[in-house]
Amino acid sequence: MKFVDEYRDADKARALAAKIAGLCEPGRQYKFMEVCGGHTHTIYKHGLEDYLPEQVSLVHGPGCPVCVIPMGRVDDAIHIASQPDVIMTSFGDMMRVPGSGGTFFDSNAEGTNIRMVYSPLDSLKIARQNPDKHVVFMAIGFETTAPSTAMTLLRAREEGIENFSVFCNHVTIIPAIKAILDSPDLRLDGFLGPGHVSTVIGCRPYEFIAADYGKPLVVAGFEPLDILQSIYQLLLQLRDGRCEVENQYSRVVPWQGNVVALKAMAETMELRPYFEWRGLGFISHSAMRLRDGFAEFDAERVFSMPGVRVADPKACQCGEVLKGVLKPWECKVFGTACTPETPIGTCMVSPEGACAAYYNFGRFSRQRVKEATGA
Repeated sequence: MKFVDEYRDADKARALAAKIAGLCEPGRQYKFMEVCGGHTHTIYKHGLEDYLPEQVSLVHGPGCPVCVIPMGRVDDAIHIASQPDVIMTSFGDMMRVPGSGGTFFDSNAEGTNIRMVYSPLDSLKIARQNPDKHVVFMAIGFETTAPSTAMTLLRAREEGIENFSVFCNHVTIIPAIKAILDSPDLRLDGFLGPGHVSTVIGCRPYEFIAADYGKPLVVAGFEPLDILQSIYQLLLQLRDGRCEVENQYSRVVPWQGNVVALKAMAETMELRPYFEWRGLGFISHSAMRLRDGFAEFDAERVFSMPGVRVADPKACQCGEVLKGVLKPWECKVFGTACTPETPIGTCMVSPEGACAAYYNFGRFSRQRVKEATGA
């Protein structure tokens, strides 16, 4: 297949759904986690749950990079932005993420200069254009976006730009998956592996999931047929008694990953001993910071920051949603106090957030849908 509409063919989807149903053992329930928020949105935008038998349920994981940023880090960014002659830059997703005192938009209303950019290279351009200001890029994301930050750091050093730094909040997916596997809250039969992250890190890092935890994983693409095919592959493994890492998204994901991107990351960044994740707490070696050789570009060294841990609002249950323990509609404030226009938690802010997916596409539990339609 070459074109997008081929990956959205309803007849092929129904054929795959029939194969999936045929693999389900009578009386057995299957629970798979789609790690990436992009998968969650495809599932609910295209109504893929309606193609699956009731024996198969999907839960979402912590694969939304904005959703896992704790409130304290937002507060730290706003503190940096409030310093004299500072321009803070950020991806658009972060602009509405609430800290303890409000969002970046709220901070701008009080006098800071926080600008939305599409790339860290845009931040570097702003630094060139404003030599009398210090420009800080708030770097977020998994290994998907970390290479662009790394290449920007290398470019800044090459050009000798001194009024630019990075507030690094890049996180890594493998420790988060391990934390979920070690959690007593959730029992899973397998994983839909994150496609975007895997374009950088490849498939080999997931092999411990099959070897040590006995759970199959299929790296999945983001079109409807990609996801249905990946679920079929997981069920096929379970039927055959196999436990492997498979690459459904081979048209994009190389098994060994992107060697050039990995080299740039290794040159500029290293793992932090600990980092706090919203909903998952502190996870060791789960995030990146700049190496000592790039200290002059490290906003955490250039500026002093409060570094205070901030508890999530009591009404917010983003943590349970990120761990797959709760569905978004089970949260007490979902769709009432918490909406995309007035988000309380990060899962309702980001386009990759599970709560935003459920809200925007009107997805609830199958039982609630039946009750609403009278079926």
